[in-house]
Amino acid sequence: MTTETTPPTLDVSDYGFTRRTWVAARPGEVYDLISTVSHISRWSPNAIRARYDEGAGLRPGAWFSGRNRRSGNEWDSRSQVEVAEPGSEFTYTVLGSVPVPIVRWRWTFTPYGSGTHVTQTWRLLAADPVLGGTYRDLDALRDATIDSVEATLVSLASWVVDRAAA
Repeated sequence: MTTETTPPTLDVSDYGFTRRTWVAARPGEVYDLISTVSHISRWSPNAIRARYDEGAGLRPGAWFSGRNRRSGNEWDSRSQVEVAEPGSEFTYTVLGSVPVPIVRWRWTFTPYGSGTHVTQTWRLLAADPVLGGTYRDLDALRDATIDSVEATLVSLASWVVDRAAA
């Protein structure tokens, strides 16, 4: 007699983080850079490319596709814009192997002095085999994503300064 068991569902409610940096540009300018998803590969060490679907444009409900890499692996992703508030917030979710959102990325832009505080938040929404099947896998994913977000924010801030100086 064979007995099949369903693997336990991982509780992902504690998997999330927020990082922030200051960028020497107005909130609207930084929002425009980030919400133009094809730009992300300029700053992110993991993003190879991203682009909105044909005719989708930047609006809530719009879809875009991306190609990413980490630790020698590459994968495609499908994402949907949730919030597109110019100069204020850009938020999207990433679909998993079953077409439900598994990750939420949120960028907010707050005026500060002569520039902008850019805040990037990452939150797991659901467990999915593509993310790993153990808490150790999720810990490694979160830690690698923290490193990537920190590198992205530093690169974005430097890129803006270098572009202004050119």
